[in-house]
Amino acid sequence: MALRPVQVNIKALDHAAVGRFWAEALGWTVYRVGSGGTTYVGPTGGFVWPHPVALGVDVVPVPEAKTATKNRVHLDLATTSAAHQGELVARLRALGATPVHVGQVDVPWTVLADPEGNEFCVLEPREVYRDTGPIAAVVVDCVDPRAMARFWGEAIDWTLRAVTDDHAVLRAAEGPYLEFLRTPDAKSVPDRVHLDLLPSPGDDKAAEVARLRALGATDLDVGQGDAPWTCLADPEGHEFCVLAPF
Repeated sequence: MALRPVQVNIKALDHAAVGRFWAEALGWTVYRVGSGGTTYVGPTGGFVWPHPVALGVDVVPVPEAKTATKNRVHLDLATTSAAHQGELVARLRALGATPVHVGQVDVPWTVLADPEGNEFCVLEPREVYRDTGPIAAVVVDCVDPRAMARFWGEAIDWTLRAVTDDHAVLRAAEGPYLEFLRTPDAKSVPDRVHLDLLPSPGDDKAAEVARLRALGATDLDVGQGDAPWTCLADPEGHEFCVLAPF
């Protein structure tokens, strides 16, 4: 049995506008905009879900605006050169991104926020991210990267690439990384950004959810009602959803 991350879920007051921003930011396409539903953004070239390599971006409408609290989950965007990094930052600011300070001091990457305040980083060119696509990594703040590596290493079908007291890294054979960075503060507010996981074709979703609970996941009620997906939280409280297999 195995689960794999298939999309990044972002909550927004105006899901269509935030979806358009991320489509422009990533050089992707908006494939679905529902008046009462979600906006889905994926690689250009025709709608493919789930994409075999990329993580799509699913923007979901919510009635609450983001608080001043920094998100504990954010995206790192890859660049190929210093010129590309500068051009991307300028283009994103023209699209409505704003510079933010989250404690960084004299770092080579640029920290921005999307039009609704969701933080993300535009990285300087790094060899490790040369083949990830526009999303270099999904980055999660946590108190204990080793514990997160144990849980997520068992939860999904990505390979654990590195783990220390400060940093844990998982990745599939291709595509972006999933990284856990040690921070001193524990999670205190609901996440605006989370991962959606999908069982492999033919796998039993209920059995996968039971397996995650046995690993330390807990059930979560976010008002989803009788939805076909299951909302859970990892051992440090980060929300994620297990989608119904197709």
